[in-house]
Amino acid sequence: MTVKQKRPTSPGSRFWIADTFEDITKSHPEKTLLRVKRRLAGRGFKGRISMRHRGGGAKRQYRLIDFKRDKDGMPARVIGIEYDPNRNVRIALLEYTDKEKRYILAPLGLTDGDVVESGQDAEIKLGNCLPLNNLPLGTVVHNVEMRPGTGGQLARSAGASIQILGKEGDFAILKLPSGETRLINLKCRATVGQLGNLDAKNAVMGKAGRKRNLGRRPEVRGVVMNPCDHPHGGGEGKSGIGRIQPVSKWGQPALGYKTRRGRRASDRFIITRRK
Repeated sequence: MTVKQKRPTSPGSRFWIADTFEDITKSHPEKTLLRVKRRLAGRGFKGRISMRHRGGGAKRQYRLIDFKRDKDGMPARVIGIEYDPNRNVRIALLEYTDKEKRYILAPLGLTDGDVVESGQDAEIKLGNCLPLNNLPLGTVVHNVEMRPGTGGQLARSAGASIQILGKEGDFAILKLPSGETRLINLKCRATVGQLGNLDAKNAVMGKAGRKRNLGRRPEVRGVVMNPCDHPHGGGEGKSGIGRIQPVSKWGQPALGYKTRRGRRASDRFIITRRK
């Protein structure tokens, strides 16, 4: 992906840094891999808002992504790189030798015509999926499983990658994008390479309307609310927050406060916490 700054012909385009979509080679999705995506507008099963600032936006269809990569020993050819409205990374459409088609997350450098495969005997090259036990130290991977057979859960966003630092007994030592160092079972699978679309973080919407198209409703600063609506609210004129440190709408400290729940079953696999 590359981005470019629009020529400012209107206030909305003055600060717009847009995606050029140069890396996309297939414009229409595979119909057999589409599913209906129900829009919840940030509401839970009771119909009440459980996540603020969600709602509206363009209608989407969900693309079925193969996170497990369990079709071992059968090579697949890349027949297109596509845009996925549900994630910031591109997806690649694979066609296996038995004519089955599947989507995978597209790593950086994967192009049309490339051949990828999965399994213990797969070659260690871009886009191939292997158990961690079969990958050498220093390999950069993505879409890593946390438990064998559950499908990839780690490093699935644009530009994400994980490095294999070492192996110890039945576990591999991985350096995650957050800076955390963690033990993962050697039977878990990972895909070789770094995910593409590196410039996704550099895109600038430029105006509120484009955020609305993505399903994001307006956010309002707490300091301009009433005291009944936010701890920062109230006061005459342009006032400060009136507190030692900023807090959330529910009074939780907003800067530097650790929010991870303690005593998780997986805590014993963490070597170094994220910063």
